[in-house]
Amino acid sequence: MSKSIEVRNPRTGKFDYVIIPPPPKLLAQLCNRLRRAQVRWQELGVEGRIEALQEWKEALLSRRDRLTEALVNDTGRLSISIMEIDSFLASIDRWCRLGPELLQETAKNTAIPFIALQQTSVPYPLVGVISPWNFPLLLSTIDAIPALIAGCAVVVKPSEIAPRFVAPLITALNAVPKLRDVFTFIEGAGETGAALIENVDLVCFTGSVATGRKVAEVAAKRFIPAFLELGGKDPAIVLESADLNLATSAILWGSVVNTGQSCLSIERIYVAESIFDKFVTQLTAKAQQLKLAHPTVEDGGIGPIIAQRQAAIISDHLLDAVQKKAVVHCGGQVEELGGGWWCRPTVLTQVDHSMKVMTEETFGPIMPVMPFSQVEEAIHLANDTIYGLSAAVFAGSEQLALEVAQQIDAGGISINDAALTAIMHEGEKNAFKFSGLGGSRMGPAAIKRFTRKKAFLIKTNSASDPWWFDNG
Repeated sequence: MSKSIEVRNPRTGKFDYVIIPPPPKLLAQLCNRLRRAQVRWQELGVEGRIEALQEWKEALLSRRDRLTEALVNDTGRLSISIMEIDSFLASIDRWCRLGPELLQETAKNTAIPFIALQQTSVPYPLVGVISPWNFPLLLSTIDAIPALIAGCAVVVKPSEIAPRFVAPLITALNAVPKLRDVFTFIEGAGETGAALIENVDLVCFTGSVATGRKVAEVAAKRFIPAFLELGGKDPAIVLESADLNLATSAILWGSVVNTGQSCLSIERIYVAESIFDKFVTQLTAKAQQLKLAHPTVEDGGIGPIIAQRQAAIISDHLLDAVQKKAVVHCGGQVEELGGGWWCRPTVLTQVDHSMKVMTEETFGPIMPVMPFSQVEEAIHLANDTIYGLSAAVFAGSEQLALEVAQQIDAGGISINDAALTAIMHEGEKNAFKFSGLGGSRMGPAAIKRFTRKKAFLIKTNSASDPWWFDNG
């Protein structure tokens, strides 16, 4: 019998939910069963798989209230939970729409007149997804849905910190036997995730760089693909010509949405010296208007810090900055309210790259702002990091912003906006540096990660090939 894990409520601090991880032997049996069922799933064809996913979506819609309640209990926030559910449901429709064309088999002529080429895609039998706690629903399904459309079976291990949303999903899955047989969720902590990697044919992991390294090492030993979406320390550069009202509003949202608990949050801001004071004044005024979602979830837009250990990291970064003479303009501390941990939007100045808040992933609603005198200096500072996930550039013209953006080492760069990859999933992008590994989880390439290409090279005549041995 596996040891149960108690789950903390981020709003109350109480441990009010329990999960029981599967024993390793049971997990292996489950994976083998999913892999066997995948053969029938693949044989359904893409249209049959789309039909099953649409049935699941309808079952979810009838249970939406339960899903919302579970997700709110997992995360302590309401408006972002609603947005998360909407994005998840929209992604089902999106992949059902795109799948048939992207998975279409092709035939074409080649450079050799009597050799034809046919291509097909073969899905990996079983995909394992290990997802984090900050967007529990969206990040547990962002890889799973295209993998299912591609013809794979999928098993997801969400974070043990936010697992309540799984129960409504499983209930809805039980209404669609064809999908239930090839798609499931397992509960557990790191040990369960490690065991899962030993039993799948491809792994998708979203989480920290430290854990991502371990996932990559195990996958490499097993010779299976690993797609890793890891941490970020996303910069924003604000040039002298930027629209300050637009820039401060966009950066505020990009920094503190979901209480800053996002790998693509803006975590450091570089502003031209000539507009620095005005920028800080505007950003601070707007930040001070945001309210905590306390004592009820309807009271404001800033939810609690979901993971207790993250509250300690945020506190450590703030303390380090203040001890090194950073100036706090608003916010500035992690506080306990009603048993939960909270942090108001915080603007810091007098910061530099000796501080953790400028170099390590904070994962909180913290906005450190640093001036620059030359654009080259801003680009250097933006690239002075081990991360390369996303970034933002603000300027008076798109062309100028793009010229700067071209020089930033990051995969998704918002122009005159911030954190757009949270909203738009059409653009293919790769993580740079230690922010990830593998193909894009955005755009058409996302579904192609889950298949292997097969080429059929067909001789179309009976004549001797000119490169054969001459046997008379």
